[in-house]
Amino acid sequence: MFKNPFGQIRAGWLILLAFVAMLIVQQLFSLPGILLLISTEAPFNGESGYLDIQTALDTHPWISLLVQGGGTAGGIVITLLLWRFLNKGSLKELGFRGSMKDLWFGLFLGALSIIVIFIILMATANISLINSFSNPHFSMFTVTFLLMFILVGIFEEMFFRGYVMSTMANRGNNKWVIYVASALIFSIAHGANPNVSILGLVNIALVGILFAYMFNATNSLWLPIGYHITWNYFQGNVFGFAVSGTAPNGIYNVEIAEGHDWLTGGAFGLEGGLLATLLILTGFIATRFYAKWTD
Repeated sequence: MFKNPFGQIRAGWLILLAFVAMLIVQQLFSLPGILLLISTEAPFNGESGYLDIQTALDTHPWISLLVQGGGTAGGIVITLLLWRFLNKGSLKELGFRGSMKDLWFGLFLGALSIIVIFIILMATANISLINSFSNPHFSMFTVTFLLMFILVGIFEEMFFRGYVMSTMANRGNNKWVIYVASALIFSIAHGANPNVSILGLVNIALVGILFAYMFNATNSLWLPIGYHITWNYFQGNVFGFAVSGTAPNGIYNVEIAEGHDWLTGGAFGLEGGLLATLLILTGFIATRFYAKWTD
Protein backbone atom coordinates (compact mmCIF):
# COMPACT_ATOMS: atom_id res chain seq x y z
CA MET A 1 0.00 0.00 0.00
CA PHE A 2 2.71 2.44 1.00
CA LYS A 3 5.50 1.14 -1.23
CA ASN A 4 5.76 0.28 -4.92
CA PRO A 5 7.20 -3.03 -6.24
CA PHE A 6 10.70 -1.50 -6.10
CA GLY A 7 10.43 -0.82 -2.36
CA GLN A 8 10.03 2.94 -2.80
CA ILE A 9 7.42 5.01 -0.97
CA ARG A 10 4.66 5.70 -3.50
CA ALA A 11 4.56 9.17 -5.02
CA GLY A 12 1.05 9.83 -3.74
CA TRP A 13 2.10 9.39 -0.10
CA LEU A 14 5.15 11.62 -0.53
CA ILE A 15 3.04 14.33 -2.16
CA LEU A 16 0.32 14.08 0.51
CA LEU A 17 2.91 14.34 3.27
CA ALA A 18 4.55 17.32 1.56
CA PHE A 19 1.19 19.04 1.01
CA VAL A 20 0.14 18.68 4.67
CA ALA A 21 3.57 19.75 5.91
CA MET A 22 3.47 22.73 3.56
CA LEU A 23 0.09 23.89 4.92
CA ILE A 24 1.26 23.59 8.54
CA VAL A 25 4.59 25.36 8.00
CA GLN A 26 2.94 28.16 6.02
CA GLN A 27 0.66 28.89 8.98
CA LEU A 28 3.62 28.91 11.37
CA PHE A 29 5.62 31.30 9.18
CA SER A 30 2.65 33.67 8.82
CA LEU A 31 2.00 33.73 12.58
CA PRO A 32 4.48 36.54 13.45
CA GLY A 33 2.77 38.81 10.93
CA ILE A 34 -0.68 37.95 12.27
CA LEU A 35 0.43 38.67 15.85
CA LEU A 36 1.90 42.00 14.72
CA LEU A 37 -1.34 42.83 12.93
CA ILE A 38 -3.38 42.03 16.04
CA SER A 39 -1.18 44.24 18.23
CA THR A 40 -1.30 47.04 15.64
CA GLU A 41 -5.08 46.95 15.29
CA ALA A 42 -5.97 46.55 18.99
CA PRO A 43 -8.41 47.53 20.36
CA PHE A 44 -10.64 46.05 17.66
CA ASN A 45 -13.37 48.10 16.06
CA GLY A 46 -16.84 47.08 15.07
CA GLU A 47 -19.87 45.70 16.86
CA SER A 48 -18.55 42.14 16.97
CA GLY A 49 -15.29 43.09 18.64
CA TYR A 50 -13.45 40.72 16.30
CA LEU A 51 -10.64 41.59 13.91
CA ASP A 52 -11.36 41.18 10.21
CA ILE A 53 -7.83 40.10 9.26
CA GLN A 54 -8.19 40.45 5.49
CA THR A 55 -9.68 43.95 5.75
CA ALA A 56 -6.94 44.95 8.19
CA LEU A 57 -4.22 43.60 5.89
CA ASP A 58 -5.55 45.80 3.09
CA THR A 59 -4.44 48.84 5.12
CA HIS A 60 -1.02 47.53 6.17
CA PRO A 61 1.08 46.62 3.11
CA TRP A 62 4.25 45.63 4.98
CA ILE A 63 2.38 43.53 7.53
CA SER A 64 0.49 41.96 4.63
CA LEU A 65 3.84 41.02 3.11
CA LEU A 66 4.97 39.61 6.47
CA VAL A 67 1.81 37.48 6.73
CA GLN A 68 1.33 36.31 3.15
CA GLY A 69 4.93 36.50 2.04
CA GLY A 70 6.04 34.87 5.29
CA GLY A 71 3.69 31.95 4.70
CA THR A 72 4.97 31.61 1.15
CA ALA A 73 8.59 31.68 2.37
CA GLY A 74 7.65 28.90 4.78
CA GLY A 75 6.35 26.88 1.85
CA ILE A 76 9.66 27.35 0.04
CA VAL A 77 11.66 26.25 3.09
CA ILE A 78 9.66 23.06 3.78
CA THR A 79 9.62 22.10 0.09
CA LEU A 80 13.41 22.40 -0.08
CA LEU A 81 13.87 20.43 3.15
CA LEU A 82 11.53 17.62 2.07
CA TRP A 83 13.10 17.41 -1.37
CA ARG A 84 16.62 17.31 0.06
CA PHE A 85 16.11 14.94 2.99
CA LEU A 86 13.02 12.88 2.09
CA ASN A 87 13.40 12.67 -1.69
CA LYS A 88 17.21 12.84 -1.54
CA GLY A 89 17.28 15.26 -4.49
CA SER A 90 19.31 18.32 -5.45
CA LEU A 91 18.14 21.81 -6.47
CA LYS A 92 19.04 20.98 -10.06
CA GLU A 93 16.91 17.83 -9.94
CA LEU A 94 14.04 19.88 -8.50
CA GLY A 95 14.08 22.04 -11.64
CA PHE A 96 16.43 24.94 -10.92
CA ARG A 97 18.53 24.51 -14.02
CA GLY A 98 18.66 25.88 -17.54
CA SER A 99 19.09 29.36 -18.95
CA MET A 100 17.90 32.67 -17.52
CA LYS A 101 16.44 33.29 -21.00
CA ASP A 102 13.61 31.02 -19.87
CA LEU A 103 12.85 33.32 -16.93
CA TRP A 104 12.86 36.45 -19.10
CA PHE A 105 10.62 34.87 -21.72
CA GLY A 106 8.23 33.71 -19.01
CA LEU A 107 8.09 37.22 -17.52
CA PHE A 108 7.38 38.64 -20.98
CA LEU A 109 4.73 36.08 -21.87
CA GLY A 110 2.83 36.39 -18.58
CA ALA A 111 2.74 40.19 -18.82
CA LEU A 112 1.76 40.13 -22.49
CA SER A 113 -1.12 37.72 -21.80
CA ILE A 114 -2.67 40.04 -19.21
CA ILE A 115 -2.11 43.11 -21.40
CA VAL A 116 -3.93 41.42 -24.31
CA ILE A 117 -6.87 40.49 -22.07
CA PHE A 118 -6.98 44.05 -20.71
CA ILE A 119 -7.00 45.57 -24.20
CA ILE A 120 -9.80 43.26 -25.40
CA LEU A 121 -11.95 44.01 -22.34
CA MET A 122 -11.38 47.76 -22.79
CA ALA A 123 -12.18 47.61 -26.53
CA THR A 124 -15.43 45.72 -25.86
CA ALA A 125 -16.48 48.10 -23.04
CA ASN A 126 -16.46 45.29 -20.48
CA ILE A 127 -14.19 47.36 -18.25
CA SER A 128 -13.44 51.04 -17.82
CA LEU A 129 -10.49 52.78 -16.20
CA ILE A 130 -11.20 54.64 -12.96
CA ASN A 131 -7.91 56.55 -13.08
CA SER A 132 -6.46 57.47 -16.47
CA PHE A 133 -3.20 56.16 -17.95
CA SER A 134 -1.66 59.57 -17.25
CA ASN A 135 -2.58 59.29 -13.56
CA PRO A 136 -1.13 56.02 -12.21
CA HIS A 137 -1.64 55.34 -8.53
CA PHE A 138 1.56 54.04 -6.94
CA SER A 139 1.51 52.85 -3.33
CA MET A 140 3.48 50.67 -0.97
CA PHE A 141 1.41 47.74 -2.28
CA THR A 142 3.11 48.30 -5.65
CA VAL A 143 6.36 47.22 -4.00
CA THR A 144 5.18 44.73 -1.39
CA PHE A 145 3.01 42.77 -3.82
CA LEU A 146 5.85 42.61 -6.34
CA LEU A 147 7.97 40.95 -3.65
CA MET A 148 5.08 38.70 -2.65
CA PHE A 149 4.27 37.58 -6.20
CA ILE A 150 7.95 36.80 -6.80
CA LEU A 151 7.82 34.54 -3.74
CA VAL A 152 4.50 33.04 -4.87
CA GLY A 153 5.80 32.33 -8.36
CA ILE A 154 8.92 30.62 -7.02
CA PHE A 155 7.11 28.64 -4.33
CA GLU A 156 4.11 27.43 -6.31
CA GLU A 157 6.23 26.33 -9.27
CA MET A 158 8.80 24.75 -6.95
CA PHE A 159 6.07 22.75 -5.19
CA PHE A 160 3.36 22.01 -7.77
CA ARG A 161 5.68 21.51 -10.73
CA GLY A 162 9.13 20.82 -9.26
CA TYR A 163 8.22 18.66 -6.27
CA VAL A 164 4.98 17.04 -7.44
CA MET A 165 6.02 16.35 -11.03
CA SER A 166 9.56 15.25 -10.23
CA THR A 167 8.36 12.94 -7.43
CA MET A 168 5.87 11.31 -9.79
CA ALA A 169 8.41 11.07 -12.62
CA ASN A 170 10.92 9.39 -10.30
CA ARG A 171 8.30 6.73 -9.58
CA GLY A 172 7.79 6.00 -13.28
CA ASN A 173 4.39 7.64 -13.82
CA ASN A 174 3.17 8.44 -17.33
CA LYS A 175 3.81 12.02 -18.50
CA TRP A 176 0.12 12.86 -19.00
CA VAL A 177 -0.79 11.39 -15.62
CA ILE A 178 1.85 13.68 -14.12
CA TYR A 179 0.49 16.70 -16.00
CA VAL A 180 -3.10 16.10 -14.93
CA ALA A 181 -2.30 15.20 -11.32
CA SER A 182 -0.11 18.27 -10.75
CA ALA A 183 -2.75 20.54 -12.35
CA LEU A 184 -5.59 19.07 -10.25
CA ILE A 185 -3.61 19.48 -7.04
CA PHE A 186 -2.82 23.06 -8.08
CA SER A 187 -6.50 23.80 -8.73
CA ILE A 188 -7.67 22.14 -5.49
CA ALA A 189 -5.19 24.25 -3.52
CA HIS A 190 -6.99 27.37 -4.85
CA GLY A 191 -10.46 25.98 -4.11
CA ALA A 192 -10.89 27.94 -0.88
CA ASN A 193 -10.05 31.32 -2.45
CA PRO A 194 -12.67 34.09 -2.13
CA ASN A 195 -15.34 34.35 -4.87
CA VAL A 196 -14.17 31.09 -6.44
CA SER A 197 -16.01 29.89 -9.56
CA ILE A 198 -16.14 26.64 -11.52
CA LEU A 199 -14.61 28.26 -14.61
CA GLY A 200 -11.96 29.81 -12.39
CA LEU A 201 -10.92 26.41 -11.04
CA VAL A 202 -10.98 24.95 -14.56
CA ASN A 203 -8.70 27.75 -15.78
CA ILE A 204 -6.35 27.28 -12.83
CA ALA A 205 -6.13 23.57 -13.69
CA LEU A 206 -5.55 24.50 -17.34
CA VAL A 207 -2.77 26.96 -16.50
CA GLY A 208 -1.36 24.24 -14.25
CA ILE A 209 -1.11 22.01 -17.31
CA LEU A 210 0.52 24.91 -19.20
CA PHE A 211 3.08 25.34 -16.40
CA ALA A 212 3.72 21.58 -16.48
CA TYR A 213 4.24 21.76 -20.24
CA MET A 214 6.61 24.71 -19.82
CA PHE A 215 8.58 22.76 -17.22
CA ASN A 216 8.75 19.70 -19.45
CA ALA A 217 9.52 21.61 -22.67
CA THR A 218 12.44 23.56 -21.18
CA ASN A 219 13.52 21.03 -18.52
CA SER A 220 13.53 23.99 -16.13
CA LEU A 221 11.26 25.82 -13.67
CA TRP A 222 12.36 29.28 -14.82
CA LEU A 223 9.85 29.70 -17.64
CA PRO A 224 6.74 28.88 -15.54
CA ILE A 225 8.12 30.91 -12.63
CA GLY A 226 8.47 33.99 -14.84
CA TYR A 227 5.02 33.58 -16.39
CA HIS A 228 3.44 33.02 -12.97
CA ILE A 229 4.99 36.17 -11.48
CA THR A 230 3.93 38.63 -14.18
CA TRP A 231 0.51 37.01 -14.78
CA ASN A 232 -0.34 37.68 -11.12
CA TYR A 233 1.39 41.05 -10.80
CA PHE A 234 0.07 42.65 -13.99
CA GLN A 235 -3.40 41.36 -13.21
CA GLY A 236 -3.61 42.61 -9.62
CA ASN A 237 -1.06 45.37 -9.22
CA VAL A 238 -0.86 46.96 -12.64
CA PHE A 239 -4.43 46.77 -13.93
CA GLY A 240 -6.30 46.31 -10.64
CA PHE A 241 -8.17 43.04 -11.18
CA ALA A 242 -8.72 40.55 -8.38
CA VAL A 243 -6.13 37.74 -8.42
CA SER A 244 -7.87 34.38 -7.85
CA GLY A 245 -10.40 36.16 -5.65
CA THR A 246 -7.97 38.27 -3.61
CA ALA A 247 -8.32 42.05 -3.41
CA PRO A 248 -6.37 44.11 -5.99
CA ASN A 249 -4.17 47.13 -5.35
CA GLY A 250 -3.45 48.32 -8.86
CA ILE A 251 -1.43 51.15 -10.33
CA TYR A 252 -4.56 51.51 -12.42
CA ASN A 253 -8.03 50.58 -11.22
CA VAL A 254 -10.86 49.23 -13.32
CA GLU A 255 -14.60 49.11 -13.05
CA ILE A 256 -15.96 45.82 -14.39
CA ALA A 257 -19.26 45.86 -16.28
CA GLU A 258 -21.94 43.63 -14.78
CA GLY A 259 -23.49 40.68 -16.55
CA HIS A 260 -20.43 39.31 -18.35
CA ASP A 261 -18.59 37.40 -15.61
CA TRP A 262 -18.11 34.51 -18.04
CA LEU A 263 -15.81 36.83 -20.00
CA THR A 264 -14.29 39.09 -17.34
CA GLY A 265 -14.10 36.62 -14.46
CA GLY A 266 -16.05 38.97 -12.19
CA ALA A 267 -15.00 39.13 -8.54
CA PHE A 268 -12.69 36.11 -8.88
CA GLY A 269 -10.44 37.88 -11.37
CA LEU A 270 -9.45 37.23 -14.95
CA GLU A 271 -8.86 33.51 -14.28
CA GLY A 272 -12.63 33.16 -13.99
CA GLY A 273 -13.28 34.27 -17.59
CA LEU A 274 -13.06 32.73 -21.04
CA LEU A 275 -10.52 35.27 -22.25
CA ALA A 276 -8.07 33.80 -19.76
CA THR A 277 -8.87 30.36 -21.20
CA LEU A 278 -7.96 31.56 -24.69
CA LEU A 279 -4.72 33.24 -23.59
CA ILE A 280 -3.68 30.18 -21.59
CA LEU A 281 -4.21 28.03 -24.69
CA THR A 282 -2.15 30.53 -26.68
CA GLY A 283 0.57 30.02 -24.09
CA PHE A 284 0.98 26.41 -25.24
CA ILE A 285 1.67 27.59 -28.79
CA ALA A 286 4.11 30.28 -27.64
CA THR A 287 5.94 27.77 -25.45
CA ARG A 288 6.23 25.27 -28.29
CA PHE A 289 7.76 27.86 -30.62
CA TYR A 290 10.08 29.10 -27.88
CA ALA A 291 11.26 25.58 -27.03
CA LYS A 292 11.96 24.87 -30.72
CA TRP A 293 13.76 28.18 -31.17
CA THR A 294 16.03 27.60 -28.15
CA ASP A 295 16.60 23.88 -28.81
